[in-house]
Amino acid sequence: MSNNFTCSISSIRFDEDYHPANSTRLTTNFANLARGEHRQENLRRTLRMINNRFNALAHWDNPTADRYSVEVDIVSANMDIEGNGDTFPVIETLKTTIVDHKDNKRIDGMIGNSFSSYVRDYDFSIVLPDHFDKNPTSPPPEHFGDLHGKLFQYLLNSEAYQANFSKKPVICLSVSTSKTYHRTNNQHPVLGVEYRQDEYSLTDDYFHKMGLTVRYFMPTGSVAPLAFYFAGDLLSDYTDLELISTISTMETFQKIYRPEIYNANSTAGQVYQPSLKYQDYSLTQIVYDREERSQLAVKQGQITEEQFIKPYQSILEQWAANYSVEKETVKKHAA
Repeated sequence: MSNNFTCSISSIRFDEDYHPANSTRLTTNFANLARGEHRQENLRRTLRMINNRFNALAHWDNPTADRYSVEVDIVSANMDIEGNGDTFPVIETLKTTIVDHKDNKRIDGMIGNSFSSYVRDYDFSIVLPDHFDKNPTSPPPEHFGDLHGKLFQYLLNSEAYQANFSKKPVICLSVSTSKTYHRTNNQHPVLGVEYRQDEYSLTDDYFHKMGLTVRYFMPTGSVAPLAFYFAGDLLSDYTDLELISTISTMETFQKIYRPEIYNANSTAGQVYQPSLKYQDYSLTQIVYDREERSQLAVKQGQITEEQFIKPYQSILEQWAANYSVEKETVKKHAA
């Protein structure tokens, strides 16, 4: 069985003129913001929030808090399973670029940030509910997330990814409402104070199968920790400006999407359990349809089952049974 699925990368700028492409996974934060009568004002305000937060964190040599602005591109990774030109949009992330207006230069920001995946929608919206309907008290299926994890790692090892990006992605998500987080004494100058928990969430385990480790940090000026998923060393593999680009971008989306946690009017304490039932929070002036987002996740899962999982099931199962990152690394070195 050949391991030669063909990967390709495409991108579209997320700015005030952004319109979601037909292939864009509509459950993503950015696509949801860009529809309806308030779309352009939504986009302007979102970008303004990102820029303001970036300058607040990158405050050195920045007395007027306007030295930097952030450009955001939506990156789609597509996969051709049979080599016939028929591609499926496996993953979407964001790529940031930092514009330094003082030195008049552009600086690479972070790849990753947000994470959207049709296969993950299939796993969480189709596979998992079906499993729990039949086995209400059992743990998730034994091989839950295995295929998705291998597809993700295959993408990172692909020529397409490595030709476009020099570093592995850092994905920044909300902390889990089902877990309790404890503040530590560890503090990073950019990421802020570190939180820890005793037990990984289902999402943490899912990302672990993608080859990613998780740490939780609450940056200065934030009110709740963020979950950072990464491969390698989060604290030494990325520059301060790269980390700030992730924080400013994803904290902005989380304030819009989960204001009960990230736009709360009080700060997370020593022991913290996030809750979407928390009432003391502020709303942004950005229109966001959270109910539509959850409904679309199910629809996207159904599309994935019909257009990707079922048509290629035997190929994918055989490929996943034989694929390992170690084999991929040996193959590359041999080449």
